[in-house]
Amino acid sequence: MVRQSLFAGVAVSALLLAGCGIPELPEEAGYGPNPTLPEPQSSWFPTIKIAEAVGWKEGEKPQATYGGQVTAFATGLQHPRWLYELPNGDILVAESDAPPKPEDKQGGLRAWVQGLFMKRAGSRTPSANRITLLRDLDGDGVAELKEVFLENLTSPFGMALVGDQLYVANADAVIRVPYAEGETKSAATPVKVADLPAGRNHHWTKSLIASPDGTKLYVGVGSNSNVGENGMAEEERRAAVLEIDTTTGATQVFASGLRNPVGIDWNPVTKELWVAVNERDEIGDDLVPDYMTSVKPGGFYGWPYSYFGQIVDKRVEPQKPDLIAKAIRPDYALGSHTASLGMTFVKSEGLGPRYLGGAFIGQHGSWNRKNPVGYRVIFVPFANGKPSGLPIPVLTGFLNDKGQARGRPVGVIVDRRNGLLVADDVGNVIWRVTVPPT
Repeated sequence: MVRQSLFAGVAVSALLLAGCGIPELPEEAGYGPNPTLPEPQSSWFPTIKIAEAVGWKEGEKPQATYGGQVTAFATGLQHPRWLYELPNGDILVAESDAPPKPEDKQGGLRAWVQGLFMKRAGSRTPSANRITLLRDLDGDGVAELKEVFLENLTSPFGMALVGDQLYVANADAVIRVPYAEGETKSAATPVKVADLPAGRNHHWTKSLIASPDGTKLYVGVGSNSNVGENGMAEEERRAAVLEIDTTTGATQVFASGLRNPVGIDWNPVTKELWVAVNERDEIGDDLVPDYMTSVKPGGFYGWPYSYFGQIVDKRVEPQKPDLIAKAIRPDYALGSHTASLGMTFVKSEGLGPRYLGGAFIGQHGSWNRKNPVGYRVIFVPFANGKPSGLPIPVLTGFLNDKGQARGRPVGVIVDRRNGLLVADDVGNVIWRVTVPPT
């Protein structure tokens, strides 16, 4: 009874905080290579305004722009988060949610309240801990075959096939199993390749991509806190992209200071590794913009000491001015609190010249902003390997007219038949978007 009353009081306080403060900037001000960065606004308790997860009613679906057509590629999934296409066109989907936190890493009242709100948003459900294989048998854009490919995993997320070995990034380790083209279920016992930072798992998702030659894996590992409030000892090998040798499992930090790098892909023009990063919260509706950026070997991108280069976050003590001086400014801002998770480059001409070389971004949606943002898939055009304009909404309608979330997009990929696949972890659907020739 005391716990419920406490929650009610804190929840009311959060909603009151959500309705006050300085006016928000126009949403587009938080996008591009030079976003508007206002003065930070701090409070004891963050603004919490998150769309209640209600799912899709019969006959409902998101809307595509430019005359695109939307179909449900697969339904009846359990919190689908990430997607990977095998060489024969089969699609793997990680059905996954956060692992349980250790008793001594729960995070106190603030984390408990935030966890309740996240549950309302459709997260914090028991993790299915499996990878499911989807196959479109007749090429109609709908998967007729759905088979559990791997199960009894630990909050799996990223996947990559190298030769005949399928690598999976669990929340606590990279594992591998042998794969033969066409198989629908793996009977192999997974082999651990390398441990990954686990424990508190403030950010639990571990994205994964292989180097073009297959000798290295690159794993996105998020921070264990918002801005280091749990102590920097907990941030070892976190807020970073790790590089793992596929033969030995030897691991090193490839780049650091990336608060929560999730979407990860190779730029088809520059051949550089790019990531989509979720930035810090709790200093205002318009700070700090999420971003996507090229990742330089050995580069430092600011977290937790600074953001967008050398802008100091005064909440963090002690500071490290020598490190801040080296902080790399991100290439392109993706809006504050949009939770830009999925990212994939368009590497073929099948979608038409409008999309070639650009990037699709799955924006999961805000929780730390008075007026919701995100809850959509956008496209960022590129020219000569660099972002070259404002984002274009591609898939919208995830919020209904009451502000409730019918769905929330996460992972995005372009399949070999030139369809954009979008994992929707609230709708429990994989959407497929096709566009007419341009």
